[in-house]
Amino acid sequence: MNKTAKHSVMALVAATLGLCASLAQAQAVDRVYAIDGRGEVVMDPFGLCWRTNFWTPAAAAKDPAGCKCDKDLLPKEVCEPKATPAPAAKPAAKPAAAPAREKVTVAADALFDFNKATLRPEGKAKLDDVVAKSQQLVLEVVIAVGHADRIGSAAYNQKLSEKRAASVKDYLVAKGIPANRIYTEGKGSKQPVTKPDQCKGPKSAKVIACLQPDRRVDIEIIGTKK
Repeated sequence: MNKTAKHSVMALVAATLGLCASLAQAQAVDRVYAIDGRGEVVMDPFGLCWRTNFWTPAAAAKDPAGCKCDKDLLPKEVCEPKATPAPAAKPAAKPAAAPAREKVTVAADALFDFNKATLRPEGKAKLDDVVAKSQQLVLEVVIAVGHADRIGSAAYNQKLSEKRAASVKDYLVAKGIPANRIYTEGKGSKQPVTKPDQCKGPKSAKVIACLQPDRRVDIEIIGTKK
């Protein structure tokens, strides 16, 4: 045997021994594909993985290289595991309860004598109801807006409406509502309730009685329910 042939035989023997070692290693770690010294799967000239005698479809499914080598033969769930579902979103926090609003309109004639800003006993009883309603809420603000009828000058009616609102505030504060929670304003005769074609004629008892709805104090209580 010449030197070249001797070397070829030796190379073939070495390759065979290497493959056998790979096969032994594969058997030792339950691998069903031949692997080289780097731990890579051995491929034949056609690019196919070299299977060992231990290969079966069930065993291939457990081999780390199974999906690489025989994906078409393995169950779909082996090579395409279901995506882990995203964690359920936390339910959105409930929006804060909107402030409860209660608007109470108190006729000025029940609070004051005509053309006056001093509270009458009947008027105080009406405001006691307002205080009771405010105690049912976590109070934010009480808005008291005074109004006057059209009799008299605009400037006079403006001041009269402001005095009426101030009298209401003074009484509510005396009943325990914090002064900084009460807002007062006077609108004079600028926001009448009566229609322009009502209460016609010069000042008279009849006209004064007709304009009674315009002489009022609007009280709005704003807060959240307890």
